[in-house]
Amino acid sequence: MAVLSKIRERSMFLIIIIGLALFAFVLDPSTLGDFFNSSKVNEIGEVDGETISRQEFANELEAYKQQSGGRVSEMQAAKTVWDNIVRKKIYSNQLSEAGITIGEADVWNEIVSAQFVQSNPQYQNEAGLFDESKFKQFLANEKENKTQLWSQWSNYMTQIRDNSERNTYNNLVTAGLGASLKEGELEYMIDNVKLNAQFVYVPYSSIADSLVKIKKSEVEAYIKNNSEEFKVDATRDLSYVKFDIIATPEDEQAIKNDVATLIEDFKTANDDAVFLSENDSDSALNTNFQYKSSVNQEIAEMLFEGNKGDVVGPYKDKGFFKFSKVTEVAEMPDSARASHILIPFLGAQRAAPEVTRTEDEAKKLADSLYNVVKKRRNKFNDLAKEFSTDTGSGAKGGDLDWFNYSRMTPAFRDFVFEGNKGDIDVVKTPFGFHVIKIDDLKNTQKVLKLATYSRKIVASEATENDVFRKSEEFALAVSKAGNIAEIAKENNYQAKPAIGLKVLDENVPGLGNQRQIVSWAYNRDTEVGSFKRFDLESSHVVAYLLNSASKGLMSVERATSRVRPILVNEKKAAMLKGKLEGSDLQEIAKSNNTNLRNANGVTLKSPTLSGVGVEPKVVGAMYNAELNTIYNSIEGNRGVYAFKVTKKELPTALPNYDSNRKRISETRKRQTFKVYEAIKKASEIEDNRVNMYSN
Repeated sequence: MAVLSKIRERSMFLIIIIGLALFAFVLDPSTLGDFFNSSKVNEIGEVDGETISRQEFANELEAYKQQSGGRVSEMQAAKTVWDNIVRKKIYSNQLSEAGITIGEADVWNEIVSAQFVQSNPQYQNEAGLFDESKFKQFLANEKENKTQLWSQWSNYMTQIRDNSERNTYNNLVTAGLGASLKEGELEYMIDNVKLNAQFVYVPYSSIADSLVKIKKSEVEAYIKNNSEEFKVDATRDLSYVKFDIIATPEDEQAIKNDVATLIEDFKTANDDAVFLSENDSDSALNTNFQYKSSVNQEIAEMLFEGNKGDVVGPYKDKGFFKFSKVTEVAEMPDSARASHILIPFLGAQRAAPEVTRTEDEAKKLADSLYNVVKKRRNKFNDLAKEFSTDTGSGAKGGDLDWFNYSRMTPAFRDFVFEGNKGDIDVVKTPFGFHVIKIDDLKNTQKVLKLATYSRKIVASEATENDVFRKSEEFALAVSKAGNIAEIAKENNYQAKPAIGLKVLDENVPGLGNQRQIVSWAYNRDTEVGSFKRFDLESSHVVAYLLNSASKGLMSVERATSRVRPILVNEKKAAMLKGKLEGSDLQEIAKSNNTNLRNANGVTLKSPTLSGVGVEPKVVGAMYNAELNTIYNSIEGNRGVYAFKVTKKELPTALPNYDSNRKRISETRKRQTFKVYEAIKKASEIEDNRVNMYSN
């Protein structure tokens, strides 16, 4: 009765809970199991039982995307961030198990011992010595004010910790990766023992494949017995037909005629930039000089034979209709050689984290260097080596070697190409202040500045509607017939495959980055035989799901092409073995209608048999064989062998094998990435990123 009473008292609470659960089930039955396990919503994976939260992943993902400046796609960034998080947790766990902790003191000591910190005047006392208290105060102020500089220092500290954990663990492992003198001797013998042998070789190809029958059950058994080689992720196979929205000849002619109507007004325009903007040019005004080799070659002669104010066009160029007006004519070299001393400042492009000088401080330093080299040019080389942060040219005394007009940033380029040999000056660019010396110029020639109006050649609305209609009609036909290949063939369309798409893929072969199509293929509601039309930027695509494979072992159908040759050779080897029995190689060769062959100077390092090819298993058997003893029915990569080793030539013994031992040891120590991969393979890693990136 007491239990019933409590239930009655809390009946409304229970009704609400059950109602919410049923509502969730109606929306998506698969979420019912997660209703009372909300922690799953906030998890994206685990590494050896340690959770990777959505928030942790999202924060690192956002930081990485900002750092990369949008140069990577969402899925590329997600993969990199996931790999980085997994690596950090694996190393951290390994150190924890070993009882080793990288503490704040370790990170701090690493930072304050850095040369760029020690030598920065901002952190030094009156005697010019590094003052740790000043450095601490500097960081405290930046942190309190939440500046961009503090964000950079914070990321740097995190990077130091991660690197310290990785390096500490790798150092511990490599400390035990030595090698013995015996291993050195064994390597020397393997590389230098030479074998002479006689052998009989019967290739697998001597038996027709049609004589060997492979059952489905045999392929299945091979997959299970070699499961590590056949583990696969979930995949989807698609077939699609693409309908490109391309301008017709009629569309092109209409655009060309429309562009031509603007030419007369362009000739008399007072402001070319305004004209291009007001008339919706698809390209802005280009203020750079252009060389004859860089303009459209069909109209290059007309442009370079013309004068200032002349207009050429309309002409077709790289998907646009254009006309160009000559706005300036000059003489300029096509290549130059210069040297520079780069002085960056805080906030300049590609400035290293240790750069803390202000723009004014950088300008003062550049001006002082300029004053020195202007009076004593022979000082330029040494000053570049000492002060320039461009390590590539700095090591060469600032020399940038020969470069063309388009290679350098505009301010740098203009000073060099519009200057004279021997000129020196200070030039500001987005990378900082440069003390530039023009070393040489060559191939002076005529150059032009051109104002070019562009109109992209695009399909008309009528053409777009026609392509859309065709894609819709095709999708309707597929929905009725259920076979995309047949419908495509009937309509003279090409159905293209996209095989083996993984859940986090974003690239669809032939279509590029189309994450939406991959997401659709993995949607819970998308079954084999489903189709959908996608509206892409310049095309319509009708996609059809051909096959859906779950994570696990590769299916027999997929694995057959890979497994069958192996099983065929195994069965052929069994059929051939009985034919290579005997105590005389000459007789064995004769009975198999082949010749007795010779192998001279064969080594384990280079296990190639003359006239046959690489056969490591056979040469390995020869290496361990007794002299003048016949060995029958040895299976190789290409066939079955019988052989007799006639000579084993040992190399001259060395006084010691320390050099070989050291080489083995150093090679092992350089392969820490293999150590990490082995630890990763042994770790329990659960990757649930799919929950963030699939419908």
